[in-house]
Parts: sequence; structure tokens; C-alpha cells
Amino acid sequence: MSQPLSIGEVIDGGPWSFLQRFVVLLAALSIVLDGFDGQLIGFAIPVLIKEWGVTKADFAPVVAMGLVGMAVGSGIAGFIADRYGRRIAILGSVICFGIATLAIGLSPNIWTIAILRFCAGLGIGGALPASTTLAGEFTPQRYRTMAITGTIVCVPLGGTLAGLFASQILPAFGWRMLFYAGGAIPLVLSLILVAALPESPRWLARKQPKWPTLVALLHRMGRDVSEHATFAQAPDEVVKTGRGVKALFTDGRALSTIALWAGFFLTLLAVYLAFSWLPTMLTSEGLSVVVAGRGLTAYNLGGVFGALACAVAINRFGSRWPLAFCCAGAAISAFYLRGLNIAGDTSLFVIGLGVHGLFVNAVQSTMYAVAGNMYPTDVRASGTAAGLVVGRLGAILSAFAGAIVIARGGADGYLGLLAFAMTGAMVAILLLKNHIPRATTTTRR
Repeated sequence: MSQPLSIGEVIDGGPWSFLQRFVVLLAALSIVLDGFDGQLIGFAIPVLIKEWGVTKADFAPVVAMGLVGMAVGSGIAGFIADRYGRRIAILGSVICFGIATLAIGLSPNIWTIAILRFCAGLGIGGALPASTTLAGEFTPQRYRTMAITGTIVCVPLGGTLAGLFASQILPAFGWRMLFYAGGAIPLVLSLILVAALPESPRWLARKQPKWPTLVALLHRMGRDVSEHATFAQAPDEVVKTGRGVKALFTDGRALSTIALWAGFFLTLLAVYLAFSWLPTMLTSEGLSVVVAGRGLTAYNLGGVFGALACAVAINRFGSRWPLAFCCAGAAISAFYLRGLNIAGDTSLFVIGLGVHGLFVNAVQSTMYAVAGNMYPTDVRASGTAAGLVVGRLGAILSAFAGAIVIARGGADGYLGLLAFAMTGAMVAILLLKNHIPRATTTTRR
């Protein structure tokens, strides 16, 4: 019998073929629509408040239900992806948020929207981890950081497209058409995924009955392997389990773990304050729905450039100072925006939101990589998952905090909360011990 092959070595040692890049593209499209549907409610809330004669506080449970659904969906998708495959997790997530988003267009009241937002959140929360996992597992190691970063920034890219879409649809056709179209597009993508998306080779390698399928897939990827090849995990591909959350606080990791949790909590609080409430805050200051939508679009567009630029900076300088700099930039830009007259300096304010979004999303998007670097292999999955759970709590808090600060403090209170969150995130990042080292650093053996 031939020597078992390490699937990691087979993928890392070969070219980044057309099929592998196509899979990354499909994963990225899933996340684009994830970000697209996830932010539609933020554009629709100002219109719904006016049409239904309700208050901002009435929509806090709607926003919260969507975020709770995302938290639950992340866990469910992770279980499905490990047990039944990455492909089915992605398909299920896209179909779930597509159907639920489409159904929101039929909603007669706020509580129906809240329930459907929870259902959509299940899919939105599941698509990101499943899609980034698939993209990483199809990509050779030398290109993996670029591939994963490129998929993660598709969340603000999807939000940017949602803003452009909403600015055309809302004035002409109303909020219901916004959700009809927002749900139909993912369902069309799901048909493409059914026809074209293959299963992860690393997942197939763990399932001996799937080895013939894996061999055929590797041939399509340009790998010359025997029809009767057998597969085994390399020692560095085996992840130990069972140590639990307690291990995150041993071996000198307690302070860094708490700091990581604080960083996730505060950055996701800031991000979802914008995703869910920024257009509402702007309309409460007298701007039109279209102009308010442009504000969130600028925020997301800045986030795309910020995440990519920060990834490059981390590669060159390590993660500590680029992330601290971006946190400071986010806090300073929020304070600067407080000094502007929104109605009188609208264009400058929208540009400022783009700069603020650049800094905030630069930090939030790269926190995942920081978490992965901070923990050793045997507690890496637990450490990253725990950080995300705490971060989701910050996102859920934003549902209620946004409504309160806008109602009581207006733009000043809203922007002050953003500045406070990012200042706290900077402190947390500086307290972290095990930052990503710069790529040029070599380790003596």
C-alpha cells in the first residue's frame, strides 16, 4: 500500500489553480451577499419609522433579534460544517438568509420583522465562518492570508453595494421591494453554488469513504495523485480538543484573553452601531433617507480599503502598532465628526464617515487573525470562538445602545459612544502580549 498523503502538503505544494481561485470567488460572493442582506435593515428603519409611525426604540428588538440569530447561526454552521461538510453549511446559510430576507418584504408589523430577522441572522451568522473556512482550505499556505482577508472584507463590500442599491430602490419602490430583491439575489446564487461549489478537500480527507471524490477533485485542481491514494493528517494539522475555556487563562494567557475579549466586544459594538443605526441617526438630524444611506455606504467603502491596507501594514510591521493606530484614528475621527454641522457640512461629514469606517473596519477585520496567532494549536479554535461569542454580545448591546443614545443625545451622543468604544479597543490591543509578528521576522533555530 502506498504511503498516505498529507492533504495539507498536497495543496500547499501545488499551484493555486483556476478551480481553487473560482472556489474562493464563490465563497467571496456568499459573503458579499451576507453583508448585503445583513445591512438592509439599517437602510429600511428610517423609512419604516416614518411609514408606521413608531419610534427608534421600537426597532431595538428587531436589530437585537437579528444579531442574536447571527450568534446562534455561527455555532450551528460550525457544527454542520465539521459534521456534514463546508459546502452544505454555506448552501444552507445562503438559502436561509435569502428566504427570510425575501419574507421580510411581506411583514405586516414590527414583531414579524423581528422574527424574520432572527431567521435571516441564522444564515448571515453562518455564512461568514463557513465561507472563510472553505476559502482557506482550498488555498495554498503562501496565498492563504490574502484569500481569507479578501473574503472577510466582502462584508463591508456587501454593505457598500446595499447602500447603492437602497439609494435607488427605496425612493422609487419602497422598503418592501428592497427586501424582495435582497432575498431573491441570494437564492439565485444558491443555484450557482449547488451546481459549481465543491466540498473542501481537507474535510474530504478526513472521511475515508469520500477519498475517491477527493482524488477526482485533486485532479481538477492540477494535483497528480494516484487513483488509489490514501490520506492522513500531518502532525501540525491535528487539533487537540477537550481543554476548554479554562485553558485560555493558563500559561500566562489570562490578561491577553481578557484584552482580546474586550477588543472583540468594543469593535463589534462600534461596527454594529453603524450597520444598524447610522442611517437612522442621520435622518434624525434632518437628512433625507438617500443622503443618510450614502453615509453608511461611505462607511462600508472606507472599511474595504481599511481592512486591506491594515493587512498589508500588519505583514510589514506586525499587528500591535497598526491596530493601535487605527483605533486611535477611529476615535479621533469620531470626535472630529462631533464638531461638524451635519446639515451644513453634509459632504464633509459623509467623507468623514468613510474615514471613520476605514479605521474601525481595519481593526475589526484583522482581529480574527490576531486571535488565531495568540493561541497555540490545541486551544486556538476555543480561543477564537470565545472571543467571537463575547464580541457578539457587544453587537447585541449596540441594538439597544444605538436607539437610546440617538433618542437622548442625538449625533453627539452617538459619535461619542463610537469614540469611547474605539478608545477602549486601543487600550485592549496594547495590553495583548502575543501580537502577529512582522513577516520579515525570522526565528533562529
